[in-house]
Amino acid sequence: MSSEQTFASDVAFTPTVKAIQTRKGSRHGYESMEQRGSWQTRITADLADFIHSQTSIFFGTANGEGQPYIQHRGGPPGFLRVIDDTTIAFADFAGNRQYITSGNLADNPKAFLFLIDYRNRQRVKLWGEARTVEDDPDLMQKLMPEGYRARPEQAILFTVTAWDMNCPQHIPMRFEAADVAALLAERDERIKSLEAEIASLRSLAR
Repeated sequence: MSSEQTFASDVAFTPTVKAIQTRKGSRHGYESMEQRGSWQTRITADLADFIHSQTSIFFGTANGEGQPYIQHRGGPPGFLRVIDDTTIAFADFAGNRQYITSGNLADNPKAFLFLIDYRNRQRVKLWGEARTVEDDPDLMQKLMPEGYRARPEQAILFTVTAWDMNCPQHIPMRFEAADVAALLAERDERIKSLEAEIASLRSLAR
């Protein structure tokens, strides 16, 4: 039996990956990371806040032959829910009815969530396993965003194996349209207030 120590990051750092890291000179740094505790396997309070703030996510699966597929899912903040410290869930809204993700998960439960916040230049990668849940109205009611106009078809439950938050390098800074609109409205109110103050001062100077 092998006595080699295992780490949460082994979900991504396979022996082949580690060999390439060694050849390219980055293995020492990642070995130090592993010895300090490797990647986290539980959802922390900070990560839960980050998850609940998401409005756009990328969900990766692969079929039984290993062919990968990336699906975009979006909704209002809170559509992606933390159920407990290892489980994330969301309502899978009706779409183009291709069911590629559903088919992939039926053959291969391995899955991946990629979350990115362009405004704050943060990204989180989560490895795990996922499954679809149909005909569970109580769960669907819990996951469905209040007032959101979409038809939920099933739920997807994602069990976290490991997660890592990357550095902000190369992430472009972008803003949500609603955030831009709010900032512009605040600017316009400030301009209106200053114009009124200037007009008042001019009237006093006459």
